[in-house]
Amino acid sequence: MSGKRMGFATRLGAIAATVGSAVGLGNIWRFPYEAGQNGGGAFIIVYIACVALLGIPVMLSEFIIGRSTHSNMKGALRQLAPKSKVYNMAYVCIIGAVMVLSFYSVVCGWVVEYICQAVSGSLHGHTPQEYSQIFSDFVGSPVKMIVLTLIFLGINFAVLLKGIQKGIERVSAIMMPLLFLLLIVFCINSLLLPNAHKGLAFLFYPDFSALTWRGVVDAFGQAFMSLSLGVACLVTYASYFSDETSLTKDAVVIASLDTLVAILAGIMIFPAVFSFGMEPQAGPKLVFEVLPAVFQQMTGGYVWAILFFVLLFFASLTSTISLSEIFIAFLVEEHQFSRQRAIWISAGIVGSLSVLCALSFNVLKSFTVFGMNIFDLFNYLSSNVFMLLGGLFTAVFVGWFIDRRVIVEQLTNRGRLSVPVMNYLMFCLRYVAPVAVVFIFLQLVGII
Repeated sequence: MSGKRMGFATRLGAIAATVGSAVGLGNIWRFPYEAGQNGGGAFIIVYIACVALLGIPVMLSEFIIGRSTHSNMKGALRQLAPKSKVYNMAYVCIIGAVMVLSFYSVVCGWVVEYICQAVSGSLHGHTPQEYSQIFSDFVGSPVKMIVLTLIFLGINFAVLLKGIQKGIERVSAIMMPLLFLLLIVFCINSLLLPNAHKGLAFLFYPDFSALTWRGVVDAFGQAFMSLSLGVACLVTYASYFSDETSLTKDAVVIASLDTLVAILAGIMIFPAVFSFGMEPQAGPKLVFEVLPAVFQQMTGGYVWAILFFVLLFFASLTSTISLSEIFIAFLVEEHQFSRQRAIWISAGIVGSLSVLCALSFNVLKSFTVFGMNIFDLFNYLSSNVFMLLGGLFTAVFVGWFIDRRVIVEQLTNRGRLSVPVMNYLMFCLRYVAPVAVVFIFLQLVGII
């Protein structure tokens, strides 16, 4: 690694930052409603299988690309395949990351709004229908949507201005333990509610009759989204890893912690939903319309509401920081911009796209592409096209094209570690992951 290039100072900081990049709204906002719509326990079984069979191998492929080169995605591909123009695939990953960050930041702005409402007491004392109207009124206000989205992005880029160790690593090391602590407190409270057993039965009893092929596709997409695969996020973070880091061990730890957060989110939400007669199939509105109605019926609901949306804020920020770093590292290393200038350029581009996504709920509501507004289009393209293509590429590139000696060196730390899963990893990257990604893509476009 170049002496000028900063990296994570400690292994704990590296794990906290990488777990933070994976743990986000995908775990706490998206996973519960995906499980709710796809048979609860059946969806979780398929999701865990996707993480184990596909998620960890693809994660390791990104780790190998990043740590072996200590470079951004484009620079890494240029080093590993110097005689080809395969480095152009980096642009697919970067565009995907910018798209995710653009629509994701709008949802993060919703979180900021609900923290303010929870603190002011505005979330208390309404009917479920009124909570739905509150949300509709909020997203229908262009000024409020833009301001809150930009406030969140301002916080995000302020952390990034501090750099790798003092910004990303320090914030992640503080926020991730707090996130786990808040989750556990919420889970304990939910388990003490009346009829909590119904929520646990829904969450853990596998009803495969409620799981369709679409649910299987959703589980695969959720695994990719949750682990931040296919957008060079893990390539970028792995480029900051120490050469002493055990990539295999860290991949298993990160995937396990990420899955644990998703399941804890389910334990936190579904017992409460069943205890107060709400619908687990509520979809994306579960967090912003259903849970406020649940909190007001709980003892100490005012405090629980504040803590919950603070929890969402922590999860949101650690994820957007990692997504932002992909483009920033690219600008710094490929175009020799200072880090500060790269951050301002990134902030300008992402901020502009986020404003368009925010306006798609109000001023630009009637503007659609393929029947989708800008927010939904970015969501669909990033998760169903760019992330899948990025994941397919990294699996095939590491499985078929990288010199096997590079893979062995990285996974064994130049012979100092034993990696008994080497053959399994190569089989997954060469055959299982590519076939699965192609199948999922054909499902999504309706060919199968």
